Amino acid sequence: MSKLETKLVDKIRGKFIVELYQRGYRWGNSEVKRLLDDVYNLLGADDTNRMRNAKNYCLQPVVVKKLSEDKFELIDGQQRLTTLFLLYKFMGYTPKFSLDYKRSMQSATFLENIDLTLEEANIDFWFMAQAYKTIKSWFESKIVAGEIDSDEISEDLKNLFKYNVQIIWYEVDEGENAINLFERLNIGKIPLTSAELVKAMFLSRENQNMDKKRQDEIALQWDNIEKDLHNDSLWYFLTNNTAYQTRIDLILDLMAGKKGGDKDKYSTFFYFDELKRRGANLNKVWEEIVRDFLLLKDWHENHKLYHKIGYLIASGYKNLADIYRVSKGKTKREFSAQLDKLIRSSIKLEGGENYSDWTYDNDADKIRRLLLLFNVESVQRNAEQSLWFPFDKYKFGVWSLEHIHAVNSQGIGTNQEQWREWLKLHKESLENFPDENTNLLAEIDRLLNLKTIDGGRFQALRDKIIKQLSLESMSEETADTIANLALLKCEENSALGNSVFDVKRNEIIKLDKKGAFIPFCTKMAFLKYYTKSEKNQIHYWGENDRRAYLAEINRVLKNYLAEPIRIEGEEE
Repeated sequence: MSKLETKLVDKIRGKFIVELYQRGYRWGNSEVKRLLDDVYNLLGADDTNRMRNAKNYCLQPVVVKKLSEDKFELIDGQQRLTTLFLLYKFMGYTPKFSLDYKRSMQSATFLENIDLTLEEANIDFWFMAQAYKTIKSWFESKIVAGEIDSDEISEDLKNLFKYNVQIIWYEVDEGENAINLFERLNIGKIPLTSAELVKAMFLSRENQNMDKKRQDEIALQWDNIEKDLHNDSLWYFLTNNTAYQTRIDLILDLMAGKKGGDKDKYSTFFYFDELKRRGANLNKVWEEIVRDFLLLKDWHENHKLYHKIGYLIASGYKNLADIYRVSKGKTKREFSAQLDKLIRSSIKLEGGENYSDWTYDNDADKIRRLLLLFNVESVQRNAEQSLWFPFDKYKFGVWSLEHIHAVNSQGIGTNQEQWREWLKLHKESLENFPDENTNLLAEIDRLLNLKTIDGGRFQALRDKIIKQLSLESMSEETADTIANLALLKCEENSALGNSVFDVKRNEIIKLDKKGAFIPFCTKMAFLKYYTKSEKNQIHYWGENDRRAYLAEINRVLKNYLAEPIRIEGEEE
């Protein structure tokens, strides 16, 4: 079993062997200065007692394998320990640990004596000498800037290492293959995350009140939770974050109360380590982790909670930690009511504003959020509860607000290929009415046969085509409102993005037949589900369609809108 603990730098003891499979010391100026700055900046601002209110800090893990009582194979942490050794030597203190480099037997002697005249003798000496010079230069800059002498700086650093600065001491099982572990840690196959450290804490041989059978059970449950979290439906319901290296970190972060802006890589581990130091029963801690995981699974399996929580997270209005805190101490009914309040707040209309007046240029984020809720809530309200909004598919795409029907003012740039693609797409729609569009079809063919299409001729023909495939004229202001906008993944085809309704409708049908994910309400709009049959003209998107679209938004979101908008011409 492994051993895991935090240890003050001043308490580091023993002889550390750096084997041949490791490269030599290679830290440069920036890494050395960063370590010095990170430590020195822990000091309080009170000049009369610089250690007062000094913050605590933890360096990256040091991973070792015990060889004898005070002798360890150093698997990870060579760069940090060598820099600390050089710093102690510069300050005139005798380090309480030593390093033995198998690839350069004289390196230990160089560290003990710091003879800079030997820096050219080999590459390892050179890097160590440069680090020592960087430390010297750093001290000099602090002396000049703060009117403080070297002894005072050294005393401050010594006290910080004694009381505030720790390392994560990870002593692996004596049967561990050190070379394989080194490769996993340094090549990045299995990064040492907070989750890995917390797992090692539970499985450590130091846990006196947890036998091997119980530890084996925890190890199996741990792996099963990690496996379950690799179900993308569950994972992308819970988070928008794809950066987690081990997904169980999400559960541990919740328990630790880690905030989104916390840049401390190991803050979650420190939380659990502190629980252990205070004598917490690790069996009880593990049971709480499992309960939290099962709670999240329950949310995922509850049709209503799934859609409410999924929307709040997918929209970016709240994250899982926010929702987790809201759920504490509440019944399921109370929790659901609180979620409803958050959803109302996410689309709150200020000062009597009307969402039908929001525009593409000025209110894109608000429109995008409202349309996402429209899609999610429409799926949730399915009477049979057989439909579930696929948050994993939604988050895999790059979704934008797209005009359901383009107007003349919405150009497609100057790209010849895009122009040709646009003409071909619209030719297909015009061919549905060949008798009415003979001249336009001939003009399209003439332009497509040209080696280079003139921009003026393309724009003139484009205006004619849009007019022909439009039910009525639509102003630019109307075109840019929510009544003419939908969530659509068209980022790879700007020609389609600037096309008229019928072209987009045909393409969406093709995509749907191929099994592509199209947001529910986007598909319903293009298939004319919202427009009454007697007013339905399948190839066009007109005023009646826009009214029906807004009426459906009102109907679906009536529980979340403080006051549904009035739709001109709609029956009371």
